[in-house]
Amino acid sequence: MLSNIVHMKLFKKILVFLLVGLVIMQFFRPEKNIAAAPFHNDIATIYPLPAEVNTILKKACNDCHNNNTNYPWYNNFQPISGFLHDHVEEGKREVNFNEFASYRIGKQYRKLLEIKEQVDQDEMPLSSYTLIHTNAQLTKEEKNVLINWAETLRSTMRAKYPADSLVMKRKS
Repeated sequence: MLSNIVHMKLFKKILVFLLVGLVIMQFFRPEKNIAAAPFHNDIATIYPLPAEVNTILKKACNDCHNNNTNYPWYNNFQPISGFLHDHVEEGKREVNFNEFASYRIGKQYRKLLEIKEQVDQDEMPLSSYTLIHTNAQLTKEEKNVLINWAETLRSTMRAKYPADSLVMKRKS
């Protein structure tokens, strides 16, 4: 009986400690990924972005792969906002459509291949994203539109640039 009372007191202390920690965390939130347009290095400034492709990117890609995330209501709570911030930053490191024109040609070429491969292999959009954002799930037709767009841009680049410029330089 005494053991149960001790365990209950310890449990209550831990619960209070966690609750206080959660409250304190609410005062420390990461900066949101919200930037003002226009984006001078946006992919659309250098490559055609058909309306259908733009619609797909908006619904399934842009929250993590551009400079202006549309945050859900639950982003107002820590530690969720920290998790989403890290997720968006990682997505932008992989490819940022608002900064795409600033990439070297070799990096652009490689990123378009990665887009094609990841969409084709159902790696993008992430299942953790589409679980909550069900409208971001891509149909077979939408996947084909993105894949064909990326491959068309790669073909255009192959025709326009020397082959050695299409190789992504390794970081030293």
